[in-house]
Amino acid sequence: MTKLCLKQPYTDHITDVLVSLHWLRAPQRIQFKVAVLAYKALHGTAPQYLGPLVRVADIPGRRTLRSTTGSRLHVPRFQLSTVGSRAFPVAAPQIWNDLPADVTSAPTLSLFRSRLKTALFKLCHNTV
Repeated sequence: MTKLCLKQPYTDHITDVLVSLHWLRAPQRIQFKVAVLAYKALHGTAPQYLGPLVRVADIPGRRTLRSTTGSRLHVPRFQLSTVGSRAFPVAAPQIWNDLPADVTSAPTLSLFRSRLKTALFKLCHNTV
């Protein structure tokens, strides 16, 4: 449909169109949506039922490590290998912990979304 709207030949590859429009591929778009939900849950603007699902990794009683100074999230264990890693309490911390520090430390949602899209775009389209 995108090629038709942009009057691109059927034989052209879709990657060039995605880059020109600054669009993300489907897996990165899913990561974008989950990361935005995690950001909202951490900052209290998500629905209340998502709040307890995202926990910060700095748990009282554990030794203080360098890795706990950042905003890393605790990734819970899961039992089902088929769907367990795709559940929000597992997927959100995994995606969040893989993001660069400048993205996760964004003070506002709009700045977070902008930095996140740029980081994911660079990953999926291998741009520098």
